[in-house]
Amino acid sequence: MDYDRKSAVSFYGDRRPSGDALSRDRARRDSSSSFFNPGTLPAGAQSPVAAPGYQPLNEPLHTPRSAKLEDEASASGAPVELVTVPALGPEWKASELRDMTSRGKREDKNEARLKFWREFKRNERGLFGRKWLSKRFVVWFCFGLCIAIGIVLAFTIPRVPAFLFNSDQPLQAASGWWNGSIPTQFSPSPANFSFPAIVDLQVNTGSNFLPLTFTHVDGIVYDLNSFRQVATGHLNKTTVPAKTFTTLQMPLNFTYSAVNNSDATWVSWHDACENKAIAVNGTRPGVQFRLIIQMGIAGLPGSHSTSTSVTNAPCPIELPMNAS
Repeated sequence: MDYDRKSAVSFYGDRRPSGDALSRDRARRDSSSSFFNPGTLPAGAQSPVAAPGYQPLNEPLHTPRSAKLEDEASASGAPVELVTVPALGPEWKASELRDMTSRGKREDKNEARLKFWREFKRNERGLFGRKWLSKRFVVWFCFGLCIAIGIVLAFTIPRVPAFLFNSDQPLQAASGWWNGSIPTQFSPSPANFSFPAIVDLQVNTGSNFLPLTFTHVDGIVYDLNSFRQVATGHLNKTTVPAKTFTTLQMPLNFTYSAVNNSDATWVSWHDACENKAIAVNGTRPGVQFRLIIQMGIAGLPGSHSTSTSVTNAPCPIELPMNAS
């Protein structure tokens, strides 16, 4: 009995008849759906209906979906259709995960730049993918370019010119539109004087290869003894040729006022400009002044200046006999 009972509940497909309900239920299954040794029911045997609530012991609790589909297809007679599941790929490496981050991409770019720079310094790689744009070529090209730029600048950059003054008569009487622009007068009370004049200049552009353009030329005249300002002048935009001596006449506006007619500056300019008929021995004393010229030159940044001192220049005007 023990041997027969064990044979009846065997998991290895022993199909000997038994009165055990488990054996009868196992025999009910079709041989085509068995996972183990296929067998057939004895001839004329009926497949009993399994008792409700029992699970055959020779089947897993959770039957795989493919096995269920196979059982259903066998029962219905339809062909079995299985779904192929793709195999899992290899796991991601740490380096591959790093390359997908922004930091990793930035580090890769930096490494690529460093590699390019090292190859460029070794003349193994050229700029912009051009092998002939090597380090040696770039160095010689920059050297030649600097020489070419230096030569061009030597001929095109303007130079500050030198100014010369008419030593015999640096101040001249105003003429044309400037004559009469301000009144000519010497008044003892209140002590003041005013008159127009022109300063005679020469511009030396011998160091310039191209014409020189002044954006402005301004002049200031100071009395050489008292250091008081007595006149101002201005020239608008003016162009002079290169490598020549060009005469420029700057209009000056002489104006000065003092407390009384004993002021030293007023006295010296009054005596220098008085009528020759009343001057001692008919000779008027000369004026002493310092002229400062400030100029702007096209092509040169900032403002440039030059100056000169005159110790004995004749006054450009002559007062009438009845002038006080």
